[in-house]
This record gives sequence, structure tokens and C-alpha cells, in this order.
Amino acid sequence: MKHFYTFIVCTFLSLTMIAQGKMDDKAKPKDDKGGKFDRSLDYDYKVEKKAQVTVKGKAIPYQVTAATLPVWDESGKTIAGVFYTYYERTDVTDKASRPIVFSFNGGPGTASVWMMLGYTGPRLLHIDDEGYPLQPYGLKDNPNTIIDVADIVYVDPVNTGFSRPFEKDFPKDKFFGVNADVKYLADWINTFINKYQRWASPKFLIGESYGTTRVSGLAYELQGRHWMYLNGVILVSPTDLGIKRDGPVSKALMLPYYAATAWYHKALAPDLLKKDLLDILPEVEKYTIEEYLPALVLGSAIPSERYEELIKKVSRYSGLNEKVIRENNGIIQTNFFWKELLRDRGYTIGRLDSRYLGIDSRDGGNGSEYNAELTTWLHAFTPAINMYLRDELGYKTELEYNMFGPVYPWNQDNNNTGMNLRAAMAQNPFLHVLVQSGYYDGACDYFNAKYNMWQLDPNGKLKGNISWEGYRSGHMMYLRKDDLKTSTEHLRQFILKAIPAKDQPARYDR
Repeated sequence: MKHFYTFIVCTFLSLTMIAQGKMDDKAKPKDDKGGKFDRSLDYDYKVEKKAQVTVKGKAIPYQVTAATLPVWDESGKTIAGVFYTYYERTDVTDKASRPIVFSFNGGPGTASVWMMLGYTGPRLLHIDDEGYPLQPYGLKDNPNTIIDVADIVYVDPVNTGFSRPFEKDFPKDKFFGVNADVKYLADWINTFINKYQRWASPKFLIGESYGTTRVSGLAYELQGRHWMYLNGVILVSPTDLGIKRDGPVSKALMLPYYAATAWYHKALAPDLLKKDLLDILPEVEKYTIEEYLPALVLGSAIPSERYEELIKKVSRYSGLNEKVIRENNGIIQTNFFWKELLRDRGYTIGRLDSRYLGIDSRDGGNGSEYNAELTTWLHAFTPAINMYLRDELGYKTELEYNMFGPVYPWNQDNNNTGMNLRAAMAQNPFLHVLVQSGYYDGACDYFNAKYNMWQLDPNGKLKGNISWEGYRSGHMMYLRKDDLKTSTEHLRQFILKAIPAKDQPARYDR
């Protein structure tokens, strides 16, 4: 009898193993079948892994899921798969009170890797304290991750990361444009919320660069078409959000950024260099709004004395000599500034983070030959994301992880995302907005981010729901170690404060 039971148990275990083997085979990507390379996306494949990270001295257990969810057209046909990496704290039983954050990067056309491995996620790439790449490449735990207060979903839009269209000839107009992008990603978020049963959770969106355009539009789209009301939207290094600033406005608003960058590179007058950056910038901002912008509006009608004063002031605050300012009619183009500021030292400066230095083949010209900061970031992030997904998580695929994918031409028509965000805020008293900017970002500069806020709330009635934070770094301000700690704490406090008290009604009080 004993042998009989042993036989039964062994048979059962064998059958279970065979069945499991069949299930595992089904889950494996196609390149594991027959040893052939296959660069198509396996829509049914996913990996899960449990881990923990220490945040503020406390061990936080979590599960990470790397997988794909479909995008359907109006007829229910699958037209694409969107890859995501989902971090879920595992010692939380009350999902109704557990916030969830959907994270998007920008481009358009870049994946979610930047904030996942550089900012909010539990794993952090190996870089120095200022954000420069180090070898050997690798990853470490992120003691500043926000996983302690919120679950996080990093989303790769179609043709970024591992996300791909279902067929070769796919409808590009469904994906590659301001409004198309918002529409299908709102549908996708709705699918995710349904799959993981997160309707009761406080919901947040965070976007960086073009991702701020994306999440601004998504806030309104989710609320208006899916009746999904958010608690917060975080704009990291925001774009113009479709808010027009043609003519003199766009030219004038860059001056505070020029001043910050010139101060960093010690290109300002000695009396200004003796001051701290945050003591200089209010002075430059005041001049920009009260004197520089009105002067540019006048154009050739400006009195000669006032024009000469403009030349002197712009030179003083930008670090460029008066001759150059005069030759350009008192206006500094950004491309020219990145080339000119350190021309005499033989360097260009970065666009997205002007702390970074580049070297051109010649010192002449009106623009730099490459973006010094972007090449540096790709140097650090590309090996890190491939090592993390493929080696650490074990996500097996022959697909290339698209740091920047083919999404152009991108339809920019009818970009009303900024005003749509304002409308979403007005209609939802629970919706709060946090803006984060680096002072040395020349692509999405901090003063234009402030301008966005002024225009989003023209009558000041939403002022209590909008906040702004600045950092002594650039576009990805979190790459600087000190700013990573500060900015993630700002996120943590924002999330906690944006969650209303239990049973608090969503209404405006008289």
C-alpha cells in the first residue's frame, strides 16, 4: 500500500510537471521554440519577480510584473501591444486606499526607462552623483523610490520600449499624434485598471517632457470619456502644453534660463557670481516681465536709450558680450546660446541639461553638432534597461528595446492639452497638479513652466491646487543625487496630500 501511494504521488507530480512544462512553453517567447530568432512581440508573455527595497530605514516588499496589454480598435480588433512594468507593494491589503501612479516619458517616441531607472522606481542605474555614466554598468536599490507610498506603472507607448503594433501595416493615425496618443492610452489605462481591479485606488499620472503633454491630455480624456477621476497630475520638465507664446513672449521668457546657465558656468560678472543662484533669478525674472518683454514688443519703435540699456542688461544676465547681443537685435536664440556661451573655452553646452559640455569639430557656427547631455544619458541608460529587463527580471525577447522609436511624422494639430488639464481641474476639486523643473534645462525651461501655470489658472481660483518646485539641475533633475532625494520627497508629500480625508466630499465650499 505504501508503494502504491508513493506511485500515485510520483505520477501526480510527474503529470503536474509536464503540465507546468507545457504552460511554461506557452509563456516562452517564440525565439525559444526551435532556436530561431524572432523579433515579433509575444502578447501573452509576462514575467513576475518579488523583491524588496529599503526606504527611510524600512524594508518595502514588492512584486514587479513585466508584460503587455492589448490596444483594440473600435471593432474590437487587436492593433497593438503596449509593454509595461508594474511595481506593486505586496504587504498592503487595502487596495482601496493604496495610490497607483502611471508614469510616461516623452519624445514623443521615447520609452519609460528614464524615470523608471533614474527617478521613482525601486531600482536605480549606476551613475555618479551628478548623473554621469560609470563603468562597469549596473543597478542598485533606490532608497528614494516612491514605492513606499504608491504602486507604479511604467508605460511604453507604441513603438517605444518593447511596445509594437500588431501588424506590419498598422494604422499610424491611431497612435502618432497629440490626440490619437491620448485616446488610445486612455483606453489602455482603463484596461489596466479593470485587469488589476484598481478602480477604488487614488490615481495619479506623472509625465516628463512630452510626457507632460500626454498626461495633461489624459487627465481630461480619462475623466470625460472613461469617467475616471484622478487625484493628481505631476508635470516633470513640462512642454508648452499647447499654450501659445509666439513672437516676443517666447524670446523673452528664456532669459532667466540663460542667467542660470551662465551663473553655473561662471560666465557672469563677479558681483553676480558672489550671489547664490536663487538670489539672482528673482531679479532676472522681474526684469524679464517688467522691462525686457515690453521692450521687445516695441521692436524698432524702442527709443535708442532704452535699447542700449536692454543690450547692457541682456548681456549682463546672459553672459554673452554686448556686441553679440546687438548683432542679434537684443534677442538670443537658444541654439546660438548653447554654442556661444563657452565658445572662447572651446566647449558647447547641453540642450536638456546645460551643465554638460560638448566638443565640436570647429569652434565657429551658430549651433552645436550634437546634444552633449543626451549622448551621456543614452550611454548610461541603454545598458541599464537591457540588463534589468533581460537579465535581472528574465524577460526573454529578441526585440530591440527602443530608447527612441519610429513615431514620426507626429500630428501636432489641435494641441489643447494645457487648457484641457485646466478644465479637468475645474471639474474635479480633488485634482491637484505638481510642476517640477530644473534651472539648467534649456529645452523645457523653468520659467516657461511657470508661464504655463499662470495661463492654466488665469483667474487664480485654482491656485491652491497647483504647486511648483525647482532644482539645481536640468531636464532630468533627478540624475543629480541631491535633487533625486529632494524631488522624490516632493512627490511623496504631494501624493499623500492629494488624497482627501475619508468621506470628504468633492465640492467647492462657499
